[in-house]
Amino acid sequence: MCYVYILKCSDNTLYTGWTVNLEKRLSTHSKGKGAKYTRCRLPVELVYFEKYLDKVSAQKREYEIKQLTRLKKLNLIERGY
Repeated sequence: MCYVYILKCSDNTLYTGWTVNLEKRLSTHSKGKGAKYTRCRLPVELVYFEKYLDKVSAQKREYEIKQLTRLKKLNLIERGY
């Protein structure tokens, strides 16, 4: 199983990523050892995620989400899908 996720950072920005182990990845981000972007924006909060059966599908969806405007990302988070 693969996951695409959105984190809300302490400065109210949003970070989108993908992983095969969501719990472990969140722990890594929270310890300041995740993406360079989130390291200086701790703490982070998981606000959205989607499940995918394969890496390619997850990476494609991550790219799609990253192309969205902030408002559209917030709408996605609010709707939950």
